[in-house]
Amino acid sequence: MYKNIIFDFGGVVVDFNPRNFLMDRFMNKHAEEIVYDLTFGSQEWLDLDRGTVTRAVANRAMLENAAHVNREFEVKTVIEEWTTMLRTKKSTVRVMKELKAAGYRLYYLTNMATDIMDELRQREWFALFDGGVASCDVHLCKPEPEIYTTLMQQCNLAYDESIFVDDNKINAQAAYNLGITGILYKNPKSFQRALGACGIQLG
Repeated sequence: MYKNIIFDFGGVVVDFNPRNFLMDRFMNKHAEEIVYDLTFGSQEWLDLDRGTVTRAVANRAMLENAAHVNREFEVKTVIEEWTTMLRTKKSTVRVMKELKAAGYRLYYLTNMATDIMDELRQREWFALFDGGVASCDVHLCKPEPEIYTTLMQQCNLAYDESIFVDDNKINAQAAYNLGITGILYKNPKSFQRALGACGIQLG
């Protein structure tokens, strides 16, 4: 009997598709790969999620690395514009409200930098959550098992009563390995189907 639904943010509750973002801006596969490695795929980005560097320090390091390969302009563009991706996924919020109305408790488990978490906490849907863990606050990142156990302990959740929803297969698998039911988020329809398969019928 499931009682808790745990949500990832990027790609599930808010849009986050870095490769599409880069494609829209640069339309050059080679440039996109280089810029991805300098930004979203960089150690600096991981450190931001882990909460071990500030945005200013990380941005400066990314720009310095970009200068070595003549990609300063592209990386500056990413730094200035990437947050425009983070639009609320209304279909997910609708499901969250239905789950809440049906008596389920909602939690979050997300790899997210401090400044972005501060912004997301201001959004109207954030109040739907009963609790959660952000990587920047605990200096751990998915798929490290410790971040899942931190959430389960802090919020006093039973593993066999919890479902974790993530758009990253490795992260969903990591939850499953610990005894949490994992749902891989692909689109609103498949999400509803997956919930149905867990015995959760909505609307």
